[in-house]
Amino acid sequence: MTVRKRRFSARPRLALSCVSAAALLLIAAMSQMRVAAKQRTDQEAKQRGDQEAKQRAEDPRARIRSEVSLVGTLASVLDKDGRPALDLSQDQFDIYEEGVRQKIEIFEPETQQPLDLTLMIDSSLSEIRDLDFETDAAARFIQKLVRPGDRMAIYEFADAVTQLAPFSSNVPTLQAALKRIVPGDGTALYDAVYLGAQALGRNPSGRRRVIVLVTDAGETTSRADFETARRAALRADALLYTIVVRVVKNEGGRNTAGEHALETIADSTGGAIYFPNTMGELAEMFDRIDRELRTQYRLGYYPNPRPPDGTYRALEVRVKCECKVRSKKEYFSGGHMD
Repeated sequence: MTVRKRRFSARPRLALSCVSAAALLLIAAMSQMRVAAKQRTDQEAKQRGDQEAKQRAEDPRARIRSEVSLVGTLASVLDKDGRPALDLSQDQFDIYEEGVRQKIEIFEPETQQPLDLTLMIDSSLSEIRDLDFETDAAARFIQKLVRPGDRMAIYEFADAVTQLAPFSSNVPTLQAALKRIVPGDGTALYDAVYLGAQALGRNPSGRRRVIVLVTDAGETTSRADFETARRAALRADALLYTIVVRVVKNEGGRNTAGEHALETIADSTGGAIYFPNTMGELAEMFDRIDRELRTQYRLGYYPNPRPPDGTYRALEVRVKCECKVRSKKEYFSGGHMD
């Protein structure tokens, strides 16, 4: 038997070696390209950084802006007849922080910034006979105020604060929540302000924050005290509007301490307090709040000098006209307006 020897060609092995060498060359070339691209990117980033650093060194104001948060405030301006003063220009406004005039960087007349509101209804027994009037007026207020993009949450408070509806733009849902109010004992007035502010503070920034409180201004069962409630509203950057329904007309029978406390908080935040003489005027008070919120001026500045962190800073807005201006009197240096 003849055994045939199998002959193998060297050409396929040579071809495979050529392919492997080409692949190695391609990988090496791609690696070099990646290294070169990274070096270019690093160089460009360094050049941009050097240029920005040079600009900051040449412009102290740019350096301040990069380090300090924008401080914003809302200003409600009323003419001598108590009507919103419209069409004012930026050069008619001045802002002072701790007595030092600031440069206005944002000026927005009749701001369209969306609203987040907490509507707090006093359901204490002292309010029970007027509760139907209050809820009817509040329902009309919701219908008129809440527009696309705005959100409202509904709360009742007596001996405790209870949420009836979470933040929503659904007007029928919000109005239906008012029908679930149940009268209770006590009046947790400061807790209502405190918890309303806390709820607003948890929402995203870049929106106006407002607490609307309807109450007889009694205070009996709160865990929070006056200053805790006031500072919570300031830290949340929330305006406080209060409608005080006076069950007792003569001052001797009213809780005037509660009224004064609410006036102080409203003044600190840039809000207002209203005293309707009759329940028939309640709807008018809601209308005034709605009108004011639709005609506010929005202003912003970068504080100079830079404020210490975690402090309350005195703030004042002045207007060059025969007008009355309301704006927050303090702000917390940890906060900002987008």
